[in-house]
Amino acid sequence: MVTEVTHGIKISVETEFQPEYSDPTQSHFVFTYRISIENNSEFTIQLLRRHWYIHDASSKLTEVEGMGVVGQQPTLEPGQIHQYVSGCNLKSGIGKMYGTYQMQRIIDEKMFDVIIPAFTMIVPYRLN
Repeated sequence: MVTEVTHGIKISVETEFQPEYSDPTQSHFVFTYRISIENNSEFTIQLLRRHWYIHDASSKLTEVEGMGVVGQQPTLEPGQIHQYVSGCNLKSGIGKMYGTYQMQRIIDEKMFDVIIPAFTMIVPYRLN
């Protein structure tokens, strides 16, 4: 698990290779990642947008931007945690992702970015 804290917001990421949805003969490798967003600040916040950078060892950098995460824009009171699971398809079986979440403090509508730490996705047999 990798973790990063920005402005009191702790982001933790765990990844898992999904062999049952992957087909190495077709250069198709599926990974899931579980994100935990923990509000350790003194303010209620809302996640508005995401901005991802995806590096696949066999292709160019991809950027993904959009509203919320998995169709939600969660609001977190101080001390609350929001978790979600999403996925990524790679062609090489080796890659990494990182990015930012755009958050807003509810009390004064101040916007700020929170770092999503870089995490790797590696097919387990490539580690041998």
